Amino acid sequence: MADGLRCVLQPIEVARGLPNDCYTENGLFDYERQRVFAGGWSCVGFAMDAPVAGDLYPLNFAGHPLLMVRDGLGTLRLYHNVCPHRGRILVEAPETGKKAVVCPYHRWSYGLEGELIATPHIGGPGKHSCSAFAGGSVHLSKVRCAEWHGLVFANLSGNAEPFSAFIEPLERRWRDFPSIPLIHTGKDSTITFSLDCNWKLAVENYCEAYHLPWIHPELNRFSPLAQHRNIAEEAFAGQQSELYAPTPSPGCKAFPEAPGLNGFWKAGAEYVSLFPNVLLGLHRDHFYAVLILPDGPARTTERFEIFYFYDSVRKPDFAASRVANRELWQTVFAEDRESVEGMQRGRQSPGYDGGRFSPVMDAPTHTFHKWIASALLHGR
Repeated sequence: MADGLRCVLQPIEVARGLPNDCYTENGLFDYERQRVFAGGWSCVGFAMDAPVAGDLYPLNFAGHPLLMVRDGLGTLRLYHNVCPHRGRILVEAPETGKKAVVCPYHRWSYGLEGELIATPHIGGPGKHSCSAFAGGSVHLSKVRCAEWHGLVFANLSGNAEPFSAFIEPLERRWRDFPSIPLIHTGKDSTITFSLDCNWKLAVENYCEAYHLPWIHPELNRFSPLAQHRNIAEEAFAGQQSELYAPTPSPGCKAFPEAPGLNGFWKAGAEYVSLFPNVLLGLHRDHFYAVLILPDGPARTTERFEIFYFYDSVRKPDFAASRVANRELWQTVFAEDRESVEGMQRGRQSPGYDGGRFSPVMDAPTHTFHKWIASALLHGR
């Protein structure tokens, strides 16, 4: 395995892709959860899942039960979703308007900032304190987290660089969109896919535009392959489209564009995979994020959320436009299903040795493979 990973790190002209075991083996997937997902910043959810004070939102990421909490001051916090007393899962379903997190087992309670605030009958019936118990040392186990453009990132290991350093290269690239509010309009802005493939295949497929003419003929019509340029940075890779010109469906209003955009953004768009597990699409009139959630080595869930730049898009006269935009992206991503699931089945073949890369067309995919190989070999 180590020799195969080192082959990935070679120059693109001679490199091979990740070995088959990286897509098929349970043991490798467990190792990946620690090295790739827990070892640095990973996207775990959306801030809109816990938008106001008192919101509790449980989630599972890479085998870790987590709890998103919006505290009384509106700060988003992330905890391991487990009671320090006897290890019971604390919150099973989203809750709102809460002042505390209460364990359903023995009703030990924690403030929204994680502190232990109640221990019913800990000293015996009717005795809610105990001199022999050091309650001040008990609290919910915190996870480092950060909000960015409606996304929630976590560092499970606790030893990654500051989030600001992690996101700075992409933030600098997208500096024309620093403080624009993001508006989510509900069900007509949400898509979910379940795929029978390893999560990495969904990411690497998104990195490249090479397949557009054959897999996405409609997208290729208004964002053609010839107008795409590779993006290959250390922590993200993808495509810049110099021509983003969809034709509105009959009866659909054009969405208002973000203010103050420069010349490129008036006609172009960018599609990047921010490693390890979130796909981003930025256009003059909307932004989307696709959270990639691995479920074992051969199963993946994609959660796709679309955001707009003005609250006016919520109005009824934009309803048809919102539905059309959702249907467009749902069609595009559904078109990828056969390819990524076919690649997963292909990873069972001993006749495949990781494959080769086009030095011209596959630079973003090779960048992702190198990032994964390096993380598995050396950590993030």
